[in-house]
Amino acid sequence: MSASPLSSARSARAAIAERLTEAMRDAGLTGLDLADRCGWSKSKSSRIARGITPPSDSDIRAWCDACGVPELAADLIAASRSADAMYVEWQRLHRDGMRRVHEKTTPLYRRTRNFRVYASNLVPGLLQTGEYATGLLRSITAFQHTPDDIEEAVAARLARSRVVVEGDHTFALLLEETVLYYRVCDETAMAAQLGSLLSVMKRPNVSLGIIPFEARRTVWPLEAFYAFDGTQVAVETLTAEINVTSPGEIRTYLRAFGQLSRLAVRGPEARVRITRAIDTLG
Repeated sequence: MSASPLSSARSARAAIAERLTEAMRDAGLTGLDLADRCGWSKSKSSRIARGITPPSDSDIRAWCDACGVPELAADLIAASRSADAMYVEWQRLHRDGMRRVHEKTTPLYRRTRNFRVYASNLVPGLLQTGEYATGLLRSITAFQHTPDDIEEAVAARLARSRVVVEGDHTFALLLEETVLYYRVCDETAMAAQLGSLLSVMKRPNVSLGIIPFEARRTVWPLEAFYAFDGTQVAVETLTAEINVTSPGEIRTYLRAFGQLSRLAVRGPEARVRITRAIDTLG
C-alpha cells in the first residue's frame, strides 16, 4: 500500500507552506519583514511557513502582496482549499448537525454511476434502514457532542440512498462478516437491517459480498471507504473524513478493493451467513 491519505493531506498542506516560504525568500524578506508588512505577529508568519497553521484566503493574499507576487494568490488559494477538502474533521462537518452533510453529498451520489464500497465496521449508509441509521447516528452524536438533528439526518440519509433504486447506478459492496454482528441498534431493528440486506441482494444493480471470518487474508481489514467511479475515494476514520483525489492513491484503493473482493462470498453462501447472523438475535 502507498502512503496513507492522511499523509497525503499533510503533504498537500506542507507544499503550500513551502511555496509561500519560497515567495518570501525570492522577495528577499525575512519572517519578521513579512510579519511587519502584513501587520501580523512574527509567530503567525512562522506558523504558516512551517505548515502548523493553515492560512486563510486573506492570509495568502496578504502574503503574496507583501512578496510582490499577487498573481500567485489565486493558485495558492485553490490549492489550499483542495487541501482543506482532503481532510475534514467530523466535528467540523457535524458542527450544525448531520442533516446538511447528507444533503451536501447527495449530488455526488446522484452523478456517480459506479459505487465500490468496503465496510469493515458498519452496514454502509447506502444500505441502512431507518432504525439502524437512527441507532448509529444517535451514538455518533453522543460521542462527538454535536447538535442533535438525528431525525432530520436519518431522513436525509434515506433520501440520499434512493440512488440504489433510482437512476442508472451500479453497486459493488463488500462487508466484513463482523459487520453482521455489531449491534448499533436493538435486536428487532438489527434483524430488520439484516433482512433488508437479503432483499437488496436480489437487485440486478447490486453485488453484495461478505468477507468470511475465516478468509485467508491477502489484504488486512482496512478503514471503511467509498469509491465514487474512479475519481474520488472517501475514507472514514474515527476523527475525520479523508477525500482522496490523487490518481495514484485512488488506484491503490481500487486495487485493495479488487483483492478484498476475491476474498468475499456471494449469492447463496452470503445469504447463509446473513441468515446465521439473524438467528443469533433470537
